[in-house]
Amino acid sequence: MKFTPLPLHGACLIEIEPVEDERGFFARTWCAEEFKSHGLSPGLSQCGISFNKRRGTLRGMHYQAEPFAETKLVRCSSGEIYDVIVDLRRASPTCGNWFSVELSAANRKMLYVPEGFAHGFQTLTDGAEVCYQISQVYKLEYSRGVRWNDPSFNIPWPISDAIISERDRIFPDFTP
Repeated sequence: MKFTPLPLHGACLIEIEPVEDERGFFARTWCAEEFKSHGLSPGLSQCGISFNKRRGTLRGMHYQAEPFAETKLVRCSSGEIYDVIVDLRRASPTCGNWFSVELSAANRKMLYVPEGFAHGFQTLTDGAEVCYQISQVYKLEYSRGVRWNDPSFNIPWPISDAIISERDRIFPDFTP
């Protein structure tokens, strides 16, 4: 795997390195030893899938509070998404900053989201499926979010007519 550190401290873009033959290819998408050698948390507690019927679906900006803060490894296994992370760590020099990347079944890139980051995405195609590897179990009482269109972030979502849940619409703005 190829690990590229991002401008937000602790976040990383990961690309597979396929070994190809006449049948297709094989590639690792996770290796505890490699993650650890790059300073990334190798722990996994659960995996999940988000299936999204329609282009323009926006999910986010989600995170889990301590003591169940989570790291995520995010990959788009079908279709294409505009993926966004925001650093919410108050002691971080990049607190309040965000980063975006297009993840797709075609480019096979993965986004490593550290603890203390909010995560969200908008689908760029119908039928987009997103796979998550997560370091903590889900705890509803620790589930949090910040508003997807918080003016302090000013994230330029690609599709203005977003399909978004009521829960995601009413998250509060971030206060550093």
